Amino acid sequence: MKRRSLLKAFALSATVASMGLAWSAQAADTIKVGIMHSLSGTMAISETPLKDVALMTIDEINAKGGVLGKKLEPVVVDPASNWPLFAEKARQLLTQDKAAVVFGCWTSVSRKSVLPVFEELNGLLFYPVQYEGEEMSPNVFYTGAAPNQQAIPAVEYLMSEDGGSAKRFFLLGTDYVYPRTTNKILRAFLHSKGVEDKDIEEVYTPFGYSDYQTIVSNIKKFAAGGKTAVVSTINGDSNVPFYKELANQGIKATDIPVVAFSVGEEELRGIDTKPLVGQLAAWNYFESIDNPTNAKFVADYRAYAKAHNLPNAASVVTNDPMEATYVGIHMWAQAVEKAGTTDVDKVRAAMAGQTFKAPDGFTLTMDQTNHHLHKPVMIGEVEENGQFNVVWQTDQPVRAQPWSPYIAGNDKKPDHPMKAAQ
Repeated sequence: MKRRSLLKAFALSATVASMGLAWSAQAADTIKVGIMHSLSGTMAISETPLKDVALMTIDEINAKGGVLGKKLEPVVVDPASNWPLFAEKARQLLTQDKAAVVFGCWTSVSRKSVLPVFEELNGLLFYPVQYEGEEMSPNVFYTGAAPNQQAIPAVEYLMSEDGGSAKRFFLLGTDYVYPRTTNKILRAFLHSKGVEDKDIEEVYTPFGYSDYQTIVSNIKKFAAGGKTAVVSTINGDSNVPFYKELANQGIKATDIPVVAFSVGEEELRGIDTKPLVGQLAAWNYFESIDNPTNAKFVADYRAYAKAHNLPNAASVVTNDPMEATYVGIHMWAQAVEKAGTTDVDKVRAAMAGQTFKAPDGFTLTMDQTNHHLHKPVMIGEVEENGQFNVVWQTDQPVRAQPWSPYIAGNDKKPDHPMKAAQ
């Protein structure tokens, strides 16, 4: 009996060991990829689609054999529009989940929250949203726009005859680092163009703010002093009540044009856009762009939404940060293949000069030195159907300037993130 029990125990332990080896082999056959976006809270309206397009892109890469012969395994976390929680989730992804790379964040305050974690642990973050610049990190690749790829060209357009020849500027944003720093840069730029402080107004509101009646009234009063344009750096779900209040008070694009830097197709869903026709957004991509690459991107996302029963799957849209997410994941996969490993230092080196034919119609290049994409700049007008008609764009992608030349002392800043880290 003792001998039989010993044999059973040995067989059981062998089975457990075999299962453990099989599990380890299975784990080693995948590459974990972190997806870190707010799926709840005030930023969920903007960030949830980035999670969805990231999962679609991972499926697309896996269908073609994965990376280095291994399938990508997404690990999705929800920091819930809670900025300190972003840092906790980033640490979890890098230390517990062993993610080889993380795609995530929208607001600059969330990016600033996770940045020390990625630099401490030598992780790799791909950040897919336009931002204020004034930063370069060896641990971040910025696939959204720097100010010279969005904010500066947009204001130049507003000052031009085609854009309404604006002389006065109402800078309206959410109260955090991106709007405040962007507006600091824009104020310096406007000064260089001869615009005085009396013709510039800055107003900020908290995240989740909804009562824009007084602010819109003040915009109308400010506009009585001369040809005025509004530059909006409002983020998240506050855009919905802001645009509704513009319509309520009868503000039309022909009277006071509004150019937005964080409003795209997704934010306009569910809003009656008829009163907003002609209002502007500055991005590097719009869903309405007509080319075969974009047609496939849009069709693939709609098919993904239907197959995965996404909310309102029949009316899903694509937008600029979604394209930047898509491009970033593909570029990272290409860099891993080139490096032959997911090792961060080697992937970082392999990212330099990576190219990818993007839905925006251009072949985008990751800059050899500054970790930013060369991107085209586009300005679109809101149409009745919630899409944008592109009214102006650059002929070629523009190289990013992470350090704005309009900020004193930036000419002495390093042009390479590895130099900044030394």
